[in-house]
Amino acid sequence: MLYIESRKTNPHHNLALEQLVFEKLGGENDCFMLWQNNNSIIIGRHQNTLEEIDSDFVRENSITVARRLSGGGAVYHDLGNLNFTFITTADKQKGIDFSAFCEPIRKALCSLGVPVEFSGRNDMTVEGKKFSGNAQYVKDGKVMHHGTILYDSDLYILSRALKPPSDKIESRGIKSVKSRVTNIRPYMKTDMPVTDFWTALKNYFFEAFDMREFALTSAYNAEVEELRQKVYSQWSWNYGNSPPYSLRKVRRIEGCGKIEILLDVAKDGIIKNIAFYGDFFGNRELSELGEKLVGLHLEHGELKAALEKLDFSEYIYNLTMGDFLELLF
Repeated sequence: MLYIESRKTNPHHNLALEQLVFEKLGGENDCFMLWQNNNSIIIGRHQNTLEEIDSDFVRENSITVARRLSGGGAVYHDLGNLNFTFITTADKQKGIDFSAFCEPIRKALCSLGVPVEFSGRNDMTVEGKKFSGNAQYVKDGKVMHHGTILYDSDLYILSRALKPPSDKIESRGIKSVKSRVTNIRPYMKTDMPVTDFWTALKNYFFEAFDMREFALTSAYNAEVEELRQKVYSQWSWNYGNSPPYSLRKVRRIEGCGKIEILLDVAKDGIIKNIAFYGDFFGNRELSELGEKLVGLHLEHGELKAALEKLDFSEYIYNLTMGDFLELLF
């Protein structure tokens, strides 16, 4: 088994690295990875990003949003969380089997004093509270299984970032299942910072398996960087790749009145239809405003650039572009 670790904390980089290890090293080798991300939300492959996050809170707190290859629900990462990945050949007879990959993690944590249980479809828990969500990606006879370990994460930030606003979203995306969560640091028989926990987990696996460390070459790192730039850092992957959905936004804005916006958004994140309702005043037809928006991506920067010269108050009295973008996002 090859051991690969990433000391970089950019989620777009680490997801690109995971994919490259899966494609280049998986199959011929069993692989085990440990890695961390700075403040980020990792969205499942089939989820609607806007349905999973509080966009305002995410933007205000500089939380990175990234979409992974595997399905399942959205998870929060920070430097109090440690991620693990197994890559091996897929067993066609068993299909997707989470317990087989969670079991060595469970044993490792039990050896450190944490009374871990495997729960439900893809979670690990301690005293009934979730600390690890797991997901799998299967392709070309190989499987990638990855999971989180909430060791000493900021659970307040987690709860806020993964709490979408009350706007009505009708989507065919897979919704996350909300669970009570906890950190496992208080359950350790010997208290230690997350850096030492990483080392302890790594040492356990080196003793339990026939592992050797694989050093990434400059050529591998160059491919990871290319994949990060082309795919994982792109809005089109992290937001635009959401399934088609309809979105209803309603706010009362001081000096304007009640504004309701209905949008239909295509799979590629492009606005297909948009309509405005409310008790506001205006001098120009709102259909003109709608025509300027249809065909654009529902992305903050693109809309701001396209509309920065528009006088919104002509359509909705006292409305500014800042108010409009805040309402949408």
